[in-house]
Amino acid sequence: MTGQRRLIARVLSESEDHPDVEELYRRAVAQDSRISIATVYRTVRLLEEKGILERHDFGGGRARYEPTEHGHHHHLIDVDTGKVIEFADSRHEQLAQEIAARLGFELVDHRLELFGRRFPDQKPPAGPRRPGRRSSGA
Repeated sequence: MTGQRRLIARVLSESEDHPDVEELYRRAVAQDSRISIATVYRTVRLLEEKGILERHDFGGGRARYEPTEHGHHHHLIDVDTGKVIEFADSRHEQLAQEIAARLGFELVDHRLELFGRRFPDQKPPAGPRRPGRRSSGA
């Protein structure tokens, strides 16, 4: 792995949000001005193919990425701001297992992406959405 690819991988692993390729490029080029957008695209594709990086389509026309090492969680996407809130809920996990079993399957994996809009009188919660992670902007 080249030095530039290592830098891109490090920028991704240090991200506390879900950057798209252009945002990842901005962050990487701030640390090494020789990195090209093509290198970022190729590196992201390689990391995705190797299962190191997970691609998400949260709307807005751009794929966004996160390392697969963050463990099992789900996403709530604010349709007005594009912010992504990560969450885990044991009740949801149990329900998913029950549905799969009822239909004759052993659940091996699943994803949940919720798209919503804040109630007009609600303010965003303060602080990180999940220990060690923050929501990501558009």
